[in-house]
Amino acid sequence: MTPTPQDQTKSPEEPAGSETVGENNDSEQSNRSDTSCDRILLQADPWKPCQRSRATVKGWLLKLRSCLGTVCGMEWYCYAALGISMAILSFLVDLSVAKLQRAHQWMYLKLEGNGLLQFFCWTLFPACLCAIASSFTDNICPFSTGSGIPEVRTMLAGIEMPHYLSLTNLFTKLLALICTLAAGSTIFLGKVGPFVHLSTMVAAYFSNLCTLIQGNKKERAAGEMLVVAAAVGVASCFGAPISGVLFSVEVMCSHFALRHYCPCFFSAACGALMFRLLSVWSGDGETPQALFKTNFPSSLPFYPLEIILFALLGLLCGAVSCCYLFCHRRILRFTKTNPFLVKMLTTEKGLYSGVVALFLASLTFPPSAGQYMASKLTMKQLLASLLDSRQWSSQSHNASVQLGPDPLLEWSSSGSPVLSLAVFLLMKMWMMVLAWTLPLPTGYFMPVFVYGAALGRLFGEGVAHVTSTGLTSSQQWTSVNPGGYALAGAAAFSGAVTHTLSPALLALELTGQFSHALPILLATLLANALARSGHRPSFYDALSIGKRLPHLPSLVKASPRLPFTPIGQVLGSKSVQLQKAAGPVEIQHAVNTSSDQQIPVVDSHESQIVLGFVLRSELLMFLRHCTADGVTQTLEKHLDEVCCIYPTSVLLSPHNTVQEAHSILSLVGVQTLCVADRGRLVGIITWPEMKRILENLAKEI
Repeated sequence: MTPTPQDQTKSPEEPAGSETVGENNDSEQSNRSDTSCDRILLQADPWKPCQRSRATVKGWLLKLRSCLGTVCGMEWYCYAALGISMAILSFLVDLSVAKLQRAHQWMYLKLEGNGLLQFFCWTLFPACLCAIASSFTDNICPFSTGSGIPEVRTMLAGIEMPHYLSLTNLFTKLLALICTLAAGSTIFLGKVGPFVHLSTMVAAYFSNLCTLIQGNKKERAAGEMLVVAAAVGVASCFGAPISGVLFSVEVMCSHFALRHYCPCFFSAACGALMFRLLSVWSGDGETPQALFKTNFPSSLPFYPLEIILFALLGLLCGAVSCCYLFCHRRILRFTKTNPFLVKMLTTEKGLYSGVVALFLASLTFPPSAGQYMASKLTMKQLLASLLDSRQWSSQSHNASVQLGPDPLLEWSSSGSPVLSLAVFLLMKMWMMVLAWTLPLPTGYFMPVFVYGAALGRLFGEGVAHVTSTGLTSSQQWTSVNPGGYALAGAAAFSGAVTHTLSPALLALELTGQFSHALPILLATLLANALARSGHRPSFYDALSIGKRLPHLPSLVKASPRLPFTPIGQVLGSKSVQLQKAAGPVEIQHAVNTSSDQQIPVVDSHESQIVLGFVLRSELLMFLRHCTADGVTQTLEKHLDEVCCIYPTSVLLSPHNTVQEAHSILSLVGVQTLCVADRGRLVGIITWPEMKRILENLAKEI
């Protein structure tokens, strides 16, 4: 019986059951290889200094590795290190941004009494930061702009994009993100998307480190670490591990393997715990707790009939999200087709970012239109004020009311908090769309979450006003909680924009208000149902389509007929192949012209009947045996006599669709798919070939 190469070549998306095939053999070989491996590591080069000290240190490191390996696999230490390192990174970013924003506020207050200087201080600070961040990323690493989530989704689907995981991209995106967030709520941008991308880049290096430490014992696929990183990115931003894992399932992975659950939860829990402990050690709290403290009534959080109102709020958020996504798709198309904007976004990114940031900051200047949008509040203060349980309509006339750093005073500076909320919603709708055209490392989730909270707050204030004026027959509705509607609106609107349900769980983890779990979930479900109707693409799908990324689930939203394209119509030129009677010369030519790890084998070049494939490693070993002292020996042996020809597990027909080929590559975990017509080889499908096919199909949209 012909052996299978499953233990030699593994795909990042290989099912969990196939991982256990070689584990017993690995454990048996580990004891034999440890001694030889340790001896090699303990050998010091004669030219290196401190040979004895280096050998001692290496010996202790090997003992430490052995001790740690007896507790659990080394990959679990990498999962923990990933969560802890991303939590520390998130805390340092928040600390740096807070100091920059505090400096901006200090300068603005010091110039009180001089309106012109205050205007320049308010507008030039974010404009300069955005211009610097945009120019920095454009000159150092252009791949660091944007959210990064569409690219990470593409990589998790199996497409290799190594330039998005480089060390240069990591530091460029981190520094530019700090500048972007320091611009404040005037630009209205977040950090969730970039942090998921940063987490993925850090995870790629931890994966390489884990493979290096394990040596010959076990090699973990890099794709598993990248899936874990998606959950850690969200958990390290909000201290919400459960919603982080659900986000990784819904947004990042088209096929989520069950074996990823435990690593995702473990790493996300480590990151969330470390993030909350750092908040405690910095003096923000006495114990790890919810990121946003709320004071919702626990005895009667909401009335039973309010479920209907929460359902109406969900439908309202769904309708507004459809309008928002339509505007977003239009502005994306406009930036790709308008010649002036195309030129600006290609050659003058710094100038474009500075001008747009200056324009947005001018609109949010507090003495002018900014007083109607609570522009002095940061993103976190905006959300905390919107989640307040007291009714603003009844509290606005009481001058003694203090909500933390006077958030009600900011909302009522125009005379009416409800008027400020209405202006905030109307202005931020198009301001968000405009800000997201900036070529900066930006997050899009938190602004949408805050916008949904404002929409829910306005709805809740309307309900509270109606019930407090006696327009309802029951007097029990006098204590309606508008903050609950704000929390439901935040989850429903952000869930509708991203086509996910994880924001519902995130809202509960951020506030700890699990008493509102049912109405929040109901509102999110109804908003999703309305936003998904008509096969509309989500926010991240629109970004993938706009960037022409080879991500099939996103391309399907733009063109439902695209996945049903026959694979025979999009196959490229015929790949390198070997006949079973091939000699060293033909094998050498195939190895030199093809970089595939699996090369198809046919009966003969005339018949083209598919027999299977041979591993590149075995071909190289055969060529080494044919070479001695630099002279190639003429051997009469053929390919089928010296190399193992493995049968193909799956054989495609030219009539199979692109979606079927993509699903087989993702789920089965094979590296090469042979396409044959009546047994004759037509071509092969690999991940690089699939990337080329999807990129060509994306150009047709």
